[in-house]
Order: sequence, then structure tokens, then C-alpha cells
Amino acid sequence: MRLRHIEIFHAIYVTGSITNAANFLHVSQPSVSKVLAHAELQLGFALFQRIKGRLIPTAEAQMLFSEVDKVYKQIRSVRNSAINLKKIKTGNINIGLTPALGFELIPIAVAQYKRDNPQVNINLQTMHNDEVHQALLEHKIDFALMFSPPPLSGVTQNIVCESELVMMYPKSFYPQLPTSITLDEIAGHQVIGIWDSGPLGDLIWNRLSEGDIEVNADIKVQTYFIAARLAAQNMGVCIIDEFTARGNLNNDVAIASISPALKFNLKSLHLENKSLSHVANDFLSLINGLANKIN
Repeated sequence: MRLRHIEIFHAIYVTGSITNAANFLHVSQPSVSKVLAHAELQLGFALFQRIKGRLIPTAEAQMLFSEVDKVYKQIRSVRNSAINLKKIKTGNINIGLTPALGFELIPIAVAQYKRDNPQVNINLQTMHNDEVHQALLEHKIDFALMFSPPPLSGVTQNIVCESELVMMYPKSFYPQLPTSITLDEIAGHQVIGIWDSGPLGDLIWNRLSEGDIEVNADIKVQTYFIAARLAAQNMGVCIIDEFTARGNLNNDVAIASISPALKFNLKSLHLENKSLSHVANDFLSLINGLANKIN
């Protein structure tokens, strides 16, 4: 008997009719009748007799049922295990991320995910764009979250959300507390330079070059967090991603959008030839939803 034969035979034996068996299995009556007929044909004997509108198990069916019931219970056990595995997620998620995401987005995502999935281990590794490719190839991370990464061979990139660069400034520099500013308007102030910080640094430098804007930048850094902390010490204004800016706000600094906007994409990256695990996919979906709400 095939597994489908066993399932149909067990359902009819327990419920007493083809109609009840079909309802129990959520299938049509004709399909139950067809499978039963095929099982009896293969076995070479009848399993049920129709007496006064009811299906009565034959002597052979009664002898067979005890063994079939054992198999059916095993099948049900496998199904329950599969359902439990889906509900109770286990495993490891290894993520490479730009440090800027550590202020708000990722902590919120980890806290929310771990509340619902306490058995999943999450490993976060901060890294820069030039480290991601090797980390993916060596399977040190399942996926990465980066700002405007360059194309990488064998790596799939998907947009998580669109974001933009903003200016963080000491309130004493702009008492009027502007919420929007042009790059021309920062020329008279000390600017903390982050030109060598990768794609976003290039974005700033290109805009300054296109506008032939000269700025006073005798302090240069490669990390947006350091730029934000220097701005908090009244050392100058800085143009940084809004994730870092929001994560470093205090009473002494403010944020202004840049006009025209300097937009960029937060992207997820994973190997083309390696599918993400179920838990990694779920966590990435959560990040996608949160990123678009926060932004």
C-alpha cells in the first residue's frame, strides 16, 4: 500500500464513510473513492462492503487496520514535527553590517526577533564595503547590510530602503536651527571631512566638486560616528547618514536635510549560489519592514 492508500483507508475506517473521510481530509469524495478503488485493486481484495448505506470493513481490513494504524501514527508524528519546526525556529544568523546601523535599526530588529525566536543565535559583525565580498565567499556571514555597495561578482544585491545624507551641526553654529540647508551654506563653517569613507564619502565629494564649493576641513575622519561625536564637541559640522545622525542626537546638536538631497540605498547582499536559511530570510524581512518604517 502506498502512503496515500494508507491515509484514505485509515480515514474511511475511522469515520465510517467516504463522505466523512473526504471532509476529514479536506478533499473531494470522488478522489477518496478513486484512491480506495486503486488500493483494493493493488491488494487484490476488498477493504469495505457497502451495507445499508454504510461502509463495513471486511475481515481482511480489520486484520490490516492495526498495522496501518501504526504507520498512520508515524505519519502524523512526522507532520507534527514539521509543523513544530516551522513554529519553533532554531539556527544561526551571521550578519555583516555597516556600523551606522548599530545605533537604531539593528538593535530594534534583534530585540524584536529574539522575543519571538529565543532559540535563534544572531552574530553581528561590523565591516566596511571592501570587507564584505571576502566575508561572503568565506561563509563568515549569511548576508550583509551596506550603504550603496559597488557591484560584486557572484553577489546578489537588493534594496532594503532609500535613505539620505544629512548635516549634523552644533546648535551654536546655526542659532536659527534650520531643518534644510544647501552645501553652499556650510562653506563658512569648519567641516569635518569624511571624503575617504567609501561610496557615501564619494557622494559628498562629487557634489562639492560639481558645485565648485570649497570648505574648511582640517579635521578628517573615516567613521561617521566619530564625525558625529566631534560635531557634539563644537568642532564643526558633518555630513553623515541619517541612521548615524539620529543615533547621536543630543541637546547640543541638530540635523538638517541637504538640498538638493544626497540620496543613497541601504542594500542587502548575499551569494547568488547560496540560498538564505529560513531564519535568515525571516530576519532580513523584519529588517526590511523596520527600515522602511523608521525612514
